[in-house]
Amino acid sequence: MAKVKFKLNGQGVGQLLKSAEMQNVLSEHATAIRNRCGDGYEQEQFVAGSRAVATVKATSFKAKRDNIKNNTLLKAVR
Repeated sequence: MAKVKFKLNGQGVGQLLKSAEMQNVLSEHATAIRNRCGDGYEQEQFVAGSRAVATVKATSFKAKRDNIKNNTLLKAVR
């Protein structure tokens, strides 16, 4: 059987992690998570130093209390 060598292009991976396509995928996932959580949760997305990032966080007092008591965010990630 032939041995296969694979060399990863680091610059290409870096561009992929910051690309608009990756930001769209992350935004879709963050929106789905936020929708499963309910009211009082917000999403944010930005490009950090090496990659695109999407976050969902509890912003209202009621949502923060709900997340602490029920692990709402963790359960919404599935």
